[in-house]
Amino acid sequence: MAIEELVDTLLYEGYALYPYTPGATKNATPTPFGIVYPPAYAAGCDAAHDHARLECVVQGGSALEATIRWITAPGDEHRLRLGPIAVGERVTVERPGARFTLRADRGDGVVRCCVHNTAEVAAGLERGDALRHSLISVHIVLQVRDGRFVSPLQSGRESVNTWPVLASDSDDTILGAAIVLPDHPQVAPRSHGNLFDNTEIEEALVLHVHSLTDAEREAITDPKVSAMLERTLSLGPQDIIGLHGGLEEVSSAPEIAGCASGSGVGDAENNPGEDSVTVDGVTFVKGSRLLLTPGTDRSVHDRMLNGRRATLERIYIDYDERVHLAVTVDDDPGQQLMRETGRYLFFFAHEVQPL
Repeated sequence: MAIEELVDTLLYEGYALYPYTPGATKNATPTPFGIVYPPAYAAGCDAAHDHARLECVVQGGSALEATIRWITAPGDEHRLRLGPIAVGERVTVERPGARFTLRADRGDGVVRCCVHNTAEVAAGLERGDALRHSLISVHIVLQVRDGRFVSPLQSGRESVNTWPVLASDSDDTILGAAIVLPDHPQVAPRSHGNLFDNTEIEEALVLHVHSLTDAEREAITDPKVSAMLERTLSLGPQDIIGLHGGLEEVSSAPEIAGCASGSGVGDAENNPGEDSVTVDGVTFVKGSRLLLTPGTDRSVHDRMLNGRRATLERIYIDYDERVHLAVTVDDDPGQQLMRETGRYLFFFAHEVQPL
């Protein structure tokens, strides 16, 4: 299931960070999010919580259930299922050091799922010691039968120590994530697997992994990290190129005087921009050659391109009706690669001359 794949990925966010060696300063203690600390530690730290509470609103529904997933400091995974319960019911499960509750109010449709750390520890613990008694990377998945959830981003309900979002096409699933996400998040289809830092650029991390020394690789003993290294090191050049960012096409754009008729603006799912556009009496046609003449207000890199010839690859118009010309440089040996991966340089009309 897509939600399982997503939670599998999020569960280990921050579990280990580059260079992944246990001796690295940033890996001295785990740095994941969504931590539910022991009450004694949380009481002495304003940034720590001894519970996580997800609140949302459901419309309709014959039954609700929750799946709570977390890891502990050694990296052991845990999973607990609550329910199913009917609207108006409540269920609580006690485990050593933790309490889990799911309730659904009949009147206003408010659903609450709570995770409390009940571990008794001495006051004054250091963070590393507190983590050994914590629920780490807590993720809550709520599902409703025969109903739908209102987007938590719009419902006005307040959650604590979790970020709930819609997580299914039919809006019958809520994910309480440990990091900020939009509604309907998904793992990028081009991703080759979890790198424990999913807020980073995967291409950069893959290249970093390939640059690890033999000594650094030998120092890594965690089996989860070792499996990630083995998978990542097996990626070839084409796999890495596939991760290279490109320009995401849009399905619509505002109309503007001077645009070529029949350009397909707004009537195609994958809009390649305009075929041509006229700006201040000068017409620019996609595929034509340009002379780059950036002004002195541009960056040093842009000014270095002054006098170079380029090909006009795309023409885009933003919501302020400004025209952006996307080009590749003709004598750049990587021009074809830039074209294939959608990596363009952008100029305004007054910064180029048609040839």
